[in-house]
Amino acid sequence: MMKRFVEWCVEFYSWWNIRKSRKSLLFPVIVILSVVATMMLSFPLNAQINLPRKPASELRGVWLTNIDSDVLFERDRLKGSLQRLEQLNFNTIYPAVWNWGYTLYPSKVAAKVIGRSLDPTPGLQGRDILKEIVDVGHQKGLTVIPWFEFGFMAPADSLLAKNRPQWLTSKSNGTRIVKEGPHNRVWLNPFRPEVQQFIQDLIVEIVRNYNIDGIQFDDHFSLPSELGYDAYTVALYKKEHRGQAPSKDSQDPEWVRWRANKITEFMKRVFKTIKATKKDCLVSVAPNPQRFSYDFFLADWQKWERLGIIEDLVLQVYRDDLNVFMSELEYPEVKVAKSHIPVSVGIMAGLKKKSVAMQQIQTQVQKVRDRNFAGVSFFFYETLWNMSKEKPQERQIGFQKIFPTPVTYPNLLAGWKPFS
Repeated sequence: MMKRFVEWCVEFYSWWNIRKSRKSLLFPVIVILSVVATMMLSFPLNAQINLPRKPASELRGVWLTNIDSDVLFERDRLKGSLQRLEQLNFNTIYPAVWNWGYTLYPSKVAAKVIGRSLDPTPGLQGRDILKEIVDVGHQKGLTVIPWFEFGFMAPADSLLAKNRPQWLTSKSNGTRIVKEGPHNRVWLNPFRPEVQQFIQDLIVEIVRNYNIDGIQFDDHFSLPSELGYDAYTVALYKKEHRGQAPSKDSQDPEWVRWRANKITEFMKRVFKTIKATKKDCLVSVAPNPQRFSYDFFLADWQKWERLGIIEDLVLQVYRDDLNVFMSELEYPEVKVAKSHIPVSVGIMAGLKKKSVAMQQIQTQVQKVRDRNFAGVSFFFYETLWNMSKEKPQERQIGFQKIFPTPVTYPNLLAGWKPFS
């Protein structure tokens, strides 16, 4: 406050000096500054500090998965975990519902296509964890947005891959295997109508049968740019390019653009279908920053946002370097999205073999708040406090400092409208 006042006085002095002599103005300005300085110094010290704003509403989320985590595999454990999230003033959960080539809820669509209606993990049998999460989550005041974690991806040895080999796409050398860490993955071809219909049917099944608040996709709801060289896709490309085959260079601009646009067309269909099924079901996307998403996963979320086919963006900014983290928040496409829809930031809380210090988490949350994003979400539940070098109690105290009081989940649909 004092700094702003002094700056104002200097500006006022410069303006007035054009009209009056320096001598006639100097004395009153000195008097004013002296009085104000005396008043400011008489205030308590903390009154002079610009404290962080307390948000009226804020997305405070966490992703729940069955990878490196057992939170979903026992009813009481799941219930206790949701209760703890409520106590620590979280308000949003993103439970995985499609992973490892299986649904994590009993699915008639999956039973017909895959041959199993549910992931075979013992802890999931005889249960409908999505119904449990919705029921308990809503009792605890949590917003529940199921997450299609694997998207078009599946394990290479999954029933889905074995039963529907014609649905898989490949690299230019003909191989279908894509390594993800130590795992062999394959990808369903997102350009084939029958694949699109299967994924869309899974989505509609969830939206129609569960009292969910939204549904979320990420980069896996697209395709690694090294893929797309299967016979079906090559023939389709040739048909639309006067017989010319796609470039062997997977980063060729036209080849990237064509595939990304095809995925965008599918996203349009999915959005319209979700809204036709349940109008107030929020369509959320949690991608990597635009350049990575587009170049390496053909996911043009910038275009999706401008087309009005996503209503909530949770940008994955998993960076340890604080300067890099902050630079990702400043890109033009991020600022444009913030002016149109609520944009939150995904923060890494840790991985199985990587512990992230609470100090880093708290600092990143503050940087997000300083820039007036809609909120934060953490990847992933198990690393909040169960999987860390720091003690669970210390971690929970740390999150209590981040979220000291409850706040409402943002009304993400209020005022939202597509670009014209």
